[in-house]
Amino acid sequence: MGCDRNCGLIAGAVIGAVLAVFGGILMPVGDMLIEKTVKKEAVLEEGTIAFKNWVKTGAEVYRQVWIFDVQNPEEVAVNSSKIKVKQRGPYTYRVRYLAKENIMWDSETHTVSFLQPNGAIFEPSLSVGTENDTFTVLNLAVAYHNTADGVYKVFNGKDDINKVAIIDTYKGKKHLSYWPSYCDMINGTDAASFPPFIEKTRILQFFSSDACRSFYAVFGAEINLKGIPVYRFILPSLVFASPLENPDNHCFCTEKIISKNCTLYGVLDIGKCKDGKPVYISLPHFLHASPEIAEPVEGLSPNEEEHTTYLDVEPITGFTLQFAKRLQINILVKPGKRIGALKGLKQNYMVPVLWLNETGTIGDEKAEMFRNQVTGKIKLLGLVEMILISVGAVMFTAFMISYCACRLKSVK
Repeated sequence: MGCDRNCGLIAGAVIGAVLAVFGGILMPVGDMLIEKTVKKEAVLEEGTIAFKNWVKTGAEVYRQVWIFDVQNPEEVAVNSSKIKVKQRGPYTYRVRYLAKENIMWDSETHTVSFLQPNGAIFEPSLSVGTENDTFTVLNLAVAYHNTADGVYKVFNGKDDINKVAIIDTYKGKKHLSYWPSYCDMINGTDAASFPPFIEKTRILQFFSSDACRSFYAVFGAEINLKGIPVYRFILPSLVFASPLENPDNHCFCTEKIISKNCTLYGVLDIGKCKDGKPVYISLPHFLHASPEIAEPVEGLSPNEEEHTTYLDVEPITGFTLQFAKRLQINILVKPGKRIGALKGLKQNYMVPVLWLNETGTIGDEKAEMFRNQVTGKIKLLGLVEMILISVGAVMFTAFMISYCACRLKSVK
């Protein structure tokens, strides 16, 4: 009788140990299975989850425009007064609703090339007015219609998953020919997706054709987006810093007068990629810019929440599930004796014309599919592992304690 009981207790302890060990073994095995599946589905080729979302975004992408309406143009022209602006907007367009075009594969280099159509549909319900509204702004032509961005050539990740979606060439070039040194390189992806298995310490590189340069983003916070844990990466202030604060930016400073020998910060001269026009970009409302740049302009109110750029990236797959890309377009106006409207100016003005907020968030249907196919399965696997380890450990401990107690009792 005693033997039967002791044998049963030992058997229970053995079963518990087996369950705990199996749960422990399942952890690295499960990680291997997840890694294998993600690597398969993250490659840009027919039939993968990445390809379906890459060809045509699964999110509604909107581009909002705020116009800086100049309130005192005559005072500025005659007396060189401060420019008083009033922000008007948003005027909202739905963009990136068209699938990529001219997709061509190169199996030897493991790349895929494409054009990204830039069609735009005005959304009256998300706008403060109509496209016929009038403003007082500098004479600047801005286009979103009947254009296409590219040709891009990106790596498909077939030979190296760490290179998936990284741009190889843009318009047939590996360099932009706008900046000296490494600033001219096309680094990173187009921000729609990144290589999988992203850690918080990683720096995400992405290219913006609007800004004619590559940017980088750093980890800011971990948030929950529609039941999906994502990492929020933000554009740091160092991106627009002066070379004094960030020496890496020395090759982005291509003019010395307006920047006061590259000591001012917060704006970037992109005139070389805009047919020589005096166009500068910055963050909206001159966020993170030198106070001297915004001093001649009244009506600005920069703040981090509304005006910073961020990317919400699912860390296992590298897919961007939500983003907000914010840029401001400015025109440099200098005194000019030959132009009547500029004769009265006594100083240079960095005049804000408009700022853009391009946003996209994964739709509810796509989010549910993502939870079911990716995060849900990973959570379930983790839960099974923890249950096996916990139940096994408890069984082993309980049965071993009972066995030892029985042995002591029988000895007495």
